[in-house]
Amino acid sequence: MEGVVTLVGQGLYMAFAAVVGLGIARVLHRDNTLGCLIAGVLAGMLLPVLNYDTGLRAENLHQLVFFVILPVLIFGSAWKIDPDVLLRWLGPVLLLATVGVLICALITAILVYYGIHHPTGFPWVAAFLTAAILSATDPVSVVARLRRSGSANEELLTLVEGESLFNDAVAIVLFSFVLGIASHSVMEGSVATGEALTGIGGFTAYLATVFFGGLAVGTICGLLTAIVILFLGSAGAALMVLVLAAFGSFYLAEHVVGVSGILSVMICAIVARACLREQQDTYLAHAAPTWEWLGLFFNALIFVIMGLVITFQMFTDQWLAIIVAIVAAIGARALVVFMLAPLARFIGPPIPQSWRLVLSWGGLRGVIAVALVLSLPTELPYWWTVQSMVFGVVLFSLLVQGTTSTRLIRKLGL
Repeated sequence: MEGVVTLVGQGLYMAFAAVVGLGIARVLHRDNTLGCLIAGVLAGMLLPVLNYDTGLRAENLHQLVFFVILPVLIFGSAWKIDPDVLLRWLGPVLLLATVGVLICALITAILVYYGIHHPTGFPWVAAFLTAAILSATDPVSVVARLRRSGSANEELLTLVEGESLFNDAVAIVLFSFVLGIASHSVMEGSVATGEALTGIGGFTAYLATVFFGGLAVGTICGLLTAIVILFLGSAGAALMVLVLAAFGSFYLAEHVVGVSGILSVMICAIVARACLREQQDTYLAHAAPTWEWLGLFFNALIFVIMGLVITFQMFTDQWLAIIVAIVAAIGARALVVFMLAPLARFIGPPIPQSWRLVLSWGGLRGVIAVALVLSLPTELPYWWTVQSMVFGVVLFSLLVQGTTSTRLIRKLGL
């Protein structure tokens, strides 16, 4: 019983810090994520004064992130997307989110590895792990600014959000694969050389299995979710079923079938919404607000945790690695978008030049990147370097890309 009380107290402390962060963001007229990051830093400074332990440990963050936070964030993001508009842009979205993510991760890994140039302390597997994390984009501030304009192009919004959503799912699959290799390398004592890296054939088979398996499980879960909601015929029951579907589809895919839980969650939400489009004003009238506040809460929580664990020493000791990571992440993203965007017209609508600028500069690194790097096991000898680099890129996204995106959107007339 005492352990439960302690857990509740720790959760309330972080939730209170999240609310304070939202207040800070409102006062400063900045994004909520930046306000929550500041609140997390302040909360961390208060811990020694209060003699309080939050209970946050690297070993339990992985479970919190993958089994609680990510299913809610992914399901909520997928629920907001219009299935009809997404279907129209599915070709370009999949092109950027599959081939684009893999090429972006490869370019980022090469730039990071040779930029740091420390094969013993930062091997190839560490570079690929960093690249996988930085491949996940989070254009939440750009989307928010477009929506606030009141006249934003719905197809542009769907392309940006849809590409980010599929992008995140593929990046998380890639991260899980590379993390498995890195953990195996540590156990086998081959950290420096990364001998556990498998061939391209093994990786392709793995990616295809978890990708298409996740799509299949998600489709089945989405159909079952729609059927159960229609059978129960209640707005309250519908919300309960949707929340259970978010967690259940993830657990079923990951632990029962052995495929991508994140892809399963995403497809479950898209299929369920498509099947229930006639019930948006009846049983599902409160679904959008529910996912909005859940997404806001978990986004805020992630950045509060980032603020709690971030240290000034990261930027004094790892400043060069952080600069390398920023250049690599932004450069690789821009190169991939402008390289693949012209091919979109062969599999869907063409992507205008101005939209390509939004996709490249608006591809911020945010909550998913933070969530993934927080879940790194401390057994990896380079985990702190990777965490420092990702935190540096996320801060650059918040302070530079996020704040200048409004000017870019205005200049492009979007």
